[in-house]
Amino acid sequence: MDKKSAIAFAPATVANVAVGFDILGFPLDAVGDTVTVERVDPAPGTQPTVTLAGTDGVVSNLPADPERNTATFPLIRLRSDLGLPFGFRVSVRKGIPLSSGMGGSAASSVGALTAANALLPEPLPREDLLKYALMGEELASGSPHGDNAAPCLLGGLTLLRSLDPVEAIRIPLPEALRVVLVHPHRELDTRSSRGILPRELPLKEYVAQSSRLASFIAACYSGDLDLLARSLKDSLVEPRRAPLIPAFHSVQRAALQAGALGCSISGSGPSVFALCRSDDQAERVRRAMAAAWDAAGVPCDSWTGPVSRSGARIQENGRAGVPA
Repeated sequence: MDKKSAIAFAPATVANVAVGFDILGFPLDAVGDTVTVERVDPAPGTQPTVTLAGTDGVVSNLPADPERNTATFPLIRLRSDLGLPFGFRVSVRKGIPLSSGMGGSAASSVGALTAANALLPEPLPREDLLKYALMGEELASGSPHGDNAAPCLLGGLTLLRSLDPVEAIRIPLPEALRVVLVHPHRELDTRSSRGILPRELPLKEYVAQSSRLASFIAACYSGDLDLLARSLKDSLVEPRRAPLIPAFHSVQRAALQAGALGCSISGSGPSVFALCRSDDQAERVRRAMAAAWDAAGVPCDSWTGPVSRSGARIQENGRAGVPA
């Protein structure tokens, strides 16, 4: 096999999407991780290994132990399961901030798996890589939730139907829909954010949230943005996590007043997302959300764009970063 290395871009993701805790998510190409994987043939008489060459970008202090790093741990399992006679050397350029609610651990895992898969004699279908990406998520947060990994790997709005067996379904989205993603310069550890959620919820809240989830999916299939807007309200998780995010309600209010269809917490937070009808509206909403955090004395970064339809992919000709 001639190919010795590959570079993959893995986009940030918005998980939960207000109404789909642990099961819904979508990617945004405006920001992401870039992972380089090299095929390494072992020296005679030695076993193949997976090593981490380094991490740089907006995060550089991630675990150096391959068994504890979300980019390398899934490759250790992949190499073992496939009985590969070679190993991998991995380098990660982080574009996604640590503990941001933007799917950083999933992007590292998915980027590494996508690049490594391109080096296999017989690359696996993308769907077969998902179970390995979930291993990275479990390593990072203690739970194999797939609402970041599935959309990052597969692209589009995805619904994780099952973990055993692993199955993700792509849901259609209206073409005009645009995303705003704003990250305050704060960290919110996923384990801590999950830890505040109760193990049981009132039946009335569950029924109301189930109704909104169903109507959101119906709106996606029908293209009814008004119905989508009426559905984007989280009564289960958002009220419990909002106190962990500075000025969250001010930011949410600013987004809705600027015309957003809906606005809620991205993943475990502290990032916040909004959905909009057009590029122009998305830019107005982005400015309004950033201004609300600025007024609260919290610096932030912000991005807009369509939902990525492709998810993670190989960067051709050795070019790293976000494709044009």
